[in-house]
Amino acid sequence: MNVIGIESSCDETSVAVISNGELTANLIASQDFHVKYGGVVPELSSRAHLQMVVPLLKDALKKSGLKISDIDLVCATAGPGLIGAVLVGLTFGKSLAYSIDKPLVPVNHIEGHIFSGFLMEEKPEFPYLCLVVSGGHTLLLIVKNDLEIIKLGSTIDDAAGEAFDKVAKMAGLGYPGGPKLQASAENGNPKKIIFPVAQLKGEYDFSFSGLKTSVLRYLEQNYGQERIIPDEDLPDITASFQDAVVRALMKKVEKAVKQNNVKSISLVGGVAANKAIRTAIEKIGQKFNKKVVVPDISYCGDNAAMIAYRGLKLYENGKRFNLSANAFPSLPPDTFKSPK
Repeated sequence: MNVIGIESSCDETSVAVISNGELTANLIASQDFHVKYGGVVPELSSRAHLQMVVPLLKDALKKSGLKISDIDLVCATAGPGLIGAVLVGLTFGKSLAYSIDKPLVPVNHIEGHIFSGFLMEEKPEFPYLCLVVSGGHTLLLIVKNDLEIIKLGSTIDDAAGEAFDKVAKMAGLGYPGGPKLQASAENGNPKKIIFPVAQLKGEYDFSFSGLKTSVLRYLEQNYGQERIIPDEDLPDITASFQDAVVRALMKKVEKAVKQNNVKSISLVGGVAANKAIRTAIEKIGQKFNKKVVVPDISYCGDNAAMIAYRGLKLYENGKRFNLSANAFPSLPPDTFKSPK
C-alpha cells in the first residue's frame, strides 16, 4: 500500500509518502515570509501552497522511489484551518485521486495530530489520554481505539498556542511567538511572578484569556502603556507566563489520569514542541507509571506524515469517501464524542 498525504491547513505545505507501512518521505515547506507581517496572511498562504504542492509531490515520490502510478491511496487535510489554504491541498488531493482513479480520504487535521504519536518507534497504547496543544486548539481526550475518541474538555476561549503568540507580541518578541517566548523563558525565574490559572466549572476545560489579560495588566502597571521592558526583566516575565500555562495544562492532565483508566499519555500539536510542557508531562507519566509518547519536533507542527497515517488507518478500518468531501475552517462541534 503506497499512500500520499497532503497537508495545507495554515502556513506549511507538506507532502508525505507511507510505503508498505514505512514513512519514506515527509517534506515540509514553511512560509517564513509571514514574519514581516507579524502573523499569517491567509491569501498569501493560499498562493504559496499553490506554488509548492506540485514540486513537493514530485520530490516526495522521487525520494520514495515511486511513480505516480504506484500510489494506491490519497489522503488530504480537509480542515480545520485557513479555509483558502485547506482548499488548495484538498482540491489538489481530489484532482490527484481522480486522475489516477484511486480512493481519497479527507482527514481531520486535529485527528492527524491526535494519532501523530504512532509515527514514533515507541507508540501510544489504547486507551490513551491525549493532550492537544496547538495555535488554534487545546483539547483533552481519551482515545479508545482508531475510531473512538472521547472529549473530556477543551478551551473555552484562547488556545494555549494563541496565548503564547499574543503574550510574545505584548512583550515585543515578535512572530512566531511560541519559540521566541520559550527561548526567553529559559533564562528566567518561573516563580518570579505568580500569574493566575483560571478556575472553571468544567473540570477538564481550559481558559487562557484571563492569563493573557493578567500579563498585559502587569506589563502596563510596571512599564507603562508603551510596555518598554528592560532586557533583564523579560526572561522572568516570559518564564512566569510559561509556568502558568504549564500549571493550567498539567492540573487537568493529572486529574484525568487519576480519574480515567488509561494505559498511556500522548502530548501532540505545535505547542508540544515546548520544552517546559514536554518535561512536565513526562513527570506526570513517571508519577503515575504511565508511558508518555511525545512526537519528535518534526511531527509536532503541521506535517503530511500524520495526515497520511490517519487517512490510512481510516481506510483500513473500512471508511470510504467520495470526491464531494467539503473543506471546513473550524472543528465541527460533534467531531468527538462526549463522555456518558
